[in-house]
Amino acid sequence: MITEYLFPTLVYIKEIPNADKLNQYLEQRITQWSQSDKGEQKTNAGGWHSKTDMNKRKEYNPLTMELFNMQQEIYQKQKLDLKPVLGNMWANINYPGCYNRPHVHPNALFSGVYWIKTPENSGSFMAYDPRPGIHMSMPTRTEEKHLPAELWREVQYSPKAGTCMMFPAWLWHEVKPNKSNDTRISVSFNFLQR
Repeated sequence: MITEYLFPTLVYIKEIPNADKLNQYLEQRITQWSQSDKGEQKTNAGGWHSKTDMNKRKEYNPLTMELFNMQQEIYQKQKLDLKPVLGNMWANINYPGCYNRPHVHPNALFSGVYWIKTPENSGSFMAYDPRPGIHMSMPTRTEEKHLPAELWREVQYSPKAGTCMMFPAWLWHEVKPNKSNDTRISVSFNFLQR
């Protein structure tokens, strides 16, 4: 029997080189920014969400350059034409108990997250099967510890500082509550194609 994997959802994960130095730099600047700006209310339940113009602030160029590098790799893999444009970017600080509600990113091609500070139990990143028809039934399965990835309905990623994840902007995702006693810091962004 032949098995074909049709219409997969591609999620890209990359560890950024020299991330420790970059993360110290970013954490300091984002923390200072959060102390001087009340931020915005978006999908965040508690915590701090910066303005979405972070990609236009020169002090964050070291990160935007890494994001463009990764996006170029994706463009090559997917044989995409035109050029990626970083539409917007913002910082997230999730204090203990804070989280981000399920959401998508309209009007973008790729969205993503870069993790800067991720204490243990500070909130998993959850992604959900985007196919509406898959939710019409829940078949009974044999008891196995590890189902193959193509059978998953949801995926839980434990965030790791220095790692970047990019995915289609239409993929439903959320961040679970921060159950640690420390802050979780990340940067989210949207890429367009022009």
